[in-house]
Amino acid sequence: MNATLLRRCQITLLSVGALISVMMLVMVAGSYLDDRRIDEHRAVAVGDVVSAGTLTSAVNFYTPDGQFHSPRLGVLYPTQLAVGQRITVEYDTTNPDVVRVAGRDASLSFRPALSIAAISWGVIAVLMVALAEWRRKSEKRRAVKPQLPADELADR
Repeated sequence: MNATLLRRCQITLLSVGALISVMMLVMVAGSYLDDRRIDEHRAVAVGDVVSAGTLTSAVNFYTPDGQFHSPRLGVLYPTQLAVGQRITVEYDTTNPDVVRVAGRDASLSFRPALSIAAISWGVIAVLMVALAEWRRKSEKRRAVKPQLPADELADR
């Protein structure tokens, strides 16, 4: 691997790491924006968990005026929910699709964001070191190629 190709691989890896970091910042910022929207126009309702997962959970609830809502993107901060569970949800009265489990907030988004960023940068660091080692070893192999003596070259 020549120096130019190695440098391009390193720049690509660093760009991927920077992109992942920006995505995690946007995720945390989005959580705080959603929380702010809910806090500005907050209403509370009791909802039924209809599907539960580690990344998304669906909740159905009725607003005080009798409107049924099943947020298209699920509920914010869905950890530790079980199907059939009745929970209290807080939602934005101007947009009832923005719903969070009562008592939870955007501070819960830091842990997954930091975990993803740390793991990503760890993998990138390992790949960067592996690429550099691979290049160093290939350079060493090229430098150590056995040279035939001049008299043997003349015989060929």
